[in-house]
Amino acid sequence: MDIIELRNVWKIYGNHEQEAMAAILHDKLDRETVQASFGCVVGVADVSFGVQQGEIFCVMGLSGSGKSTLVRNINRLLEPTAGEITILGEDMLAKGPKELRRMRAEKIGMVFQNIALLPHRTVRENTALSLDVRHVSKRRRFETAERALELVGLKGWEDQFAHQLSGGMQQRVGLARALAADPEILLMDEPFSALDPLIRRQLQDLFLKLSQTTKKTTVFITHDLDEAIRLGDRIAIMRDGMIVQLDTPEKIVTEPADDYVADFVAGISRLKLVHAHTIMEPVDGDGTAGGIALEALPTARQSSNLNHLVDIAATNKNHTDAIAITDDADNVTGIVTKQCLLRAIQGGRVR
Repeated sequence: MDIIELRNVWKIYGNHEQEAMAAILHDKLDRETVQASFGCVVGVADVSFGVQQGEIFCVMGLSGSGKSTLVRNINRLLEPTAGEITILGEDMLAKGPKELRRMRAEKIGMVFQNIALLPHRTVRENTALSLDVRHVSKRRRFETAERALELVGLKGWEDQFAHQLSGGMQQRVGLARALAADPEILLMDEPFSALDPLIRRQLQDLFLKLSQTTKKTTVFITHDLDEAIRLGDRIAIMRDGMIVQLDTPEKIVTEPADDYVADFVAGISRLKLVHAHTIMEPVDGDGTAGGIALEALPTARQSSNLNHLVDIAATNKNHTDAIAITDDADNVTGIVTKQCLLRAIQGGRVR
């Protein structure tokens, strides 16, 4: 079962959002017509997807594509105009204010780009804020906060104030604050985008490590495809409020849905991202692949990336024109020719 599920979610901004919504459904109006006729802006348009337990689900797009609006619809910081949102099996749109506050406090953590640490509270107190709101005892919430701060590498900084921390350290406090509440779900809206590249990469590494140990289900918003590919199990690319492609990082790069996505991925290195199983030619019934005999070919696993295949091709003493690809049981399942490998590196279609 999906931990988060969205079905046909819309968000329309404006004084006549319900009239605009009715006209969209009845007359199939486009975004421009809605704005001209009703003075309304379509922020999210008919979005549906599910997020699985422990998955890092990245949503990316250009400014104004609707990604930040979408993540705020999930926990109803912004009210959707139409659609269905289910979290942990509970209907989010049916919840009253008290139930909604409980879900946000106990089940859904959120980390923003601007983490808004309270300047008059220490790092420990800022980290324990959500537990304070839930009236957890001071001793317990401080113990929990200190454990969370240790997870993000801030042990020893508990008594400092926000102005005494660097930007990267403040962002770690924001992450620790979300973890201290022990939510099952994290919603992260461009949390690292304002940081210097080196600090940003360090926090990405930290987040990946924490994700592996805590198994939190995460929706991660970013405008940076490199970041989405590095972090995401799957990526949804948005344009004009719609999802134009939802797929694994590898398929996003190797099989872009349209020119918009293709432009996004044009500069992405495929060497570590694309794997042998994606580009290999299958074995024929006669035991060859593409007419090439499999005997004496160098071998690589289906999970080998292009970097590894290049190394094998460069060091192959037999000067064969192909590499045999094997599964975990050492059965040959296909081959990668040098021509196919070169095409994949250069960015040509893999099929």
